[in-house]
Amino acid sequence: MRLNAWLARAGVASRRGADELIKAGRVTVDGEPGMLNTFVAGNAHVELDGKPLTSQKLAYVLLNKPAGVVTTARDPQGRPTVVGLVNHKARIVPVGRLDADTTGALLLTNDGPLAHTLAHPSYEVDKVYIATVRGDPSPEAIAQLAAGVELEDGMTSPAQVKRLAPGRIELVLHEGRNRQVKRMLEAVGHRVIALHRVRYGPLDLRGLPIGRWRELTAREVGELRKPSRAAKPQSRSARRR
Repeated sequence: MRLNAWLARAGVASRRGADELIKAGRVTVDGEPGMLNTFVAGNAHVELDGKPLTSQKLAYVLLNKPAGVVTTARDPQGRPTVVGLVNHKARIVPVGRLDADTTGALLLTNDGPLAHTLAHPSYEVDKVYIATVRGDPSPEAIAQLAAGVELEDGMTSPAQVKRLAPGRIELVLHEGRNRQVKRMLEAVGHRVIALHRVRYGPLDLRGLPIGRWRELTAREVGELRKPSRAAKPQSRSARRR
């Protein structure tokens, strides 16, 4: 594991903050000054300002995010954050983002490699949303959403779309662009009133009230790891097709 990732897992700082500590010469690994490319073995002795550090145990948390909470570790505007809401003893961070007014399933972890895997669109992690919209999308609008919608940052990938009730739509996406569900629906003429993510990969919210969180089971962690074993990132040329 790279030194900055090791420091982040130890709860010292974010990876960016860890880079600054390393560049300032404040970190040593087995008595030698740490470098940005230093690899930390499992039995390495790491110190910050001469004080020994220990890596934190890996942690995996599912949060049923409420509205009005931002998906960051800290917020300059002083708004409540998902990290503060969970208040876990390990330094965990959210995987991906949900808008402040979007509710539902959010994974937080300190497992950097897994978080990177899950966040990469080429691993095609299902994200299931229920959207309440103004108006009632026509069959043509549903078909357009399913085929892909042209947005300012390019065409979206095909999605699974189901009309649940008048003005109520279920969408299953693999991508994670900024405000993607809202922009897709606006592109077909329907503004989103409320958006709730009911599932993230194999993780659903059954038995988990809004605003509450729980640790994942070993089985759930194993299920999350399956995409990283089974899928490989696409090349840039493949992603352009």
